Amino acid sequence: MVGSTHWLASAVGMRILEQGGNAFDAAVAAGFTLQVVEPHLNGPGGDAPIIGHRAADAHTFVLCGQGTAPAAATIAAYTGLGLAEIPGTGHLAAVVPGAFGAWLDLLARYGTLPLADVLSPAIGYAEHGYPLVPAAVRTIATVRELFTDHWTTSAAVYLPHGELPEAGARFRNPELAATFRRVLSEAESAGADRLTQIEAAHRTFYAGFVAEAMDDFLRTPVRDSSGDDHTGLLTADDLAAWRPIEEPTVAVDFAGVRVHKTAAWGQGPVLLQQLQMLEALGVAEAEPGSVELVHTAIEVAKLAFADREAWYGDDGTPIDDLLDPAYAAARATLVGESAADGLRPGAPGGRTPRLASVFGEEVDGLWPGRYQGAAGAAGGGEPTRGPSGPDALRIESTGETRGDTCHVDVVDRWGNRVSATPSGGWLQSSPVVPGLGFGLPTRAQMFWLESGLPASLAPGRRPRTTLSPALALRPDGTGFAFGTPGGDQQDQWTIPFLLHHLLWGADLQAAIDAPGWHSTHVPSSFHPRVSERLGVEAESRLGARVLDGLRARGHVVRDAGPWSLGRVSAAGVRADGLLHAAANPRGMQGYAAGR
Repeated sequence: MVGSTHWLASAVGMRILEQGGNAFDAAVAAGFTLQVVEPHLNGPGGDAPIIGHRAADAHTFVLCGQGTAPAAATIAAYTGLGLAEIPGTGHLAAVVPGAFGAWLDLLARYGTLPLADVLSPAIGYAEHGYPLVPAAVRTIATVRELFTDHWTTSAAVYLPHGELPEAGARFRNPELAATFRRVLSEAESAGADRLTQIEAAHRTFYAGFVAEAMDDFLRTPVRDSSGDDHTGLLTADDLAAWRPIEEPTVAVDFAGVRVHKTAAWGQGPVLLQQLQMLEALGVAEAEPGSVELVHTAIEVAKLAFADREAWYGDDGTPIDDLLDPAYAAARATLVGESAADGLRPGAPGGRTPRLASVFGEEVDGLWPGRYQGAAGAAGGGEPTRGPSGPDALRIESTGETRGDTCHVDVVDRWGNRVSATPSGGWLQSSPVVPGLGFGLPTRAQMFWLESGLPASLAPGRRPRTTLSPALALRPDGTGFAFGTPGGDQQDQWTIPFLLHHLLWGADLQAAIDAPGWHSTHVPSSFHPRVSERLGVEAESRLGARVLDGLRARGHVVRDAGPWSLGRVSAAGVRADGLLHAAANPRGMQGYAAGR
């Protein structure tokens, strides 16, 4: 079974399973397809954290497709340009594109099929076309002026004949199709062996014609969200030196399952911290969808995300202390009856927390925070849902607009499971590399240009990504893969899903359909790194009594409409051995399929 954020990716994944491939083969094929059909959400030049479970030996792993900062990316390199923060768009935000290499690595390590089988569906859609979803058209509209005035290589792909594409019309990307075809051709020319071909494809992308085209283009100044034109710091040497990394998951037990996430170079542990605090507060006894539950979940999220700001990064994170049940219980005592202001990180293992200076001066363990003046100011990142009304999209000459992410979950007949959240390389965040048909990642915007922080910029470091795939596994081998797009909201939107499914008996689809919410008080990971003071977005299906009750507790609540928050999908093995999967109805784009 396959669940994903786009029906074509789910269909492609099922095609691979039907022809005898395993979950890892199917995830790779779906991942390559997503790079074509959701170009406003991800691309070959993006990022792809992947969590997998091999059923034969119960091996659970993380495959890190998050690229690293260039060797030349020092804090001084940016501040020397007069920048206080890394722009959210353009060449200066580029890190090594990890998505393509991560999918290749998953195929090599755990798949069974040759590269041609998993790449050909993506080639077909890029070459012959697919119906462009309305969200992609709206995204292109926000950056149309940028494309025509500055990013002309992007205009050539996304404004064919100078016109905005029509939603639902056939859309092609022949440059991307040609890139994929050449990669496949060079791979097959390396020999008949499957692994030899996959390795050759990696070499072609990271040290061959693809890398050469990237390196050439990065030396050309392009407009970014600073309002100026800059060249990039990423080089061919950075690309050639990079490989995906396999590493252990980070996990905690909750409601009879072990929930697995990436380490703190991603934000995944914030989900684990929230679950532990909710358990300490007796969430199993809560009334689903009540004022008390939603308030408690919001307050717990604010504590977990404050810890993220103080402690998460590519190295040095005290993860064992952060996930100590005693630490969670102590943090849970800070949840009161009213909405808490500011940011209050904890002191795991007795350490003294520190936040970036933009969050203000600490007083008695509380930092004021950094808030935007008006709700809905655009950023260079990936929140799934922007504000409604006239501020829903921001059109300007810098390309600073909201992006998004996608997700795919797969389970096969043998019980193998994959959860992946590919993102980055958005069409609106970085111009198309000439001749390749795709843009570069802009994940460097998540680094701080301030030394001494866990997420401070340093050459070779991974940015603290928001991308957050997940597995929930039981000792008997049952359990499910799950996840959602949504930037900083990803590990908030999965909270109601998990509570409804694991504690209150809802099946996967009903749990996904349950009304959602999230805090916007937590700091954004994306340029310009602001948030909404005491802000909460909640679906109206929670009911007026709940929304008014949250306001009475001090939350600044915005009604997000009935079906708007979250794009969760899931796939797994039930207790009776049957497979099950579900996808998100919001946006009418996700799809789950299986038999």
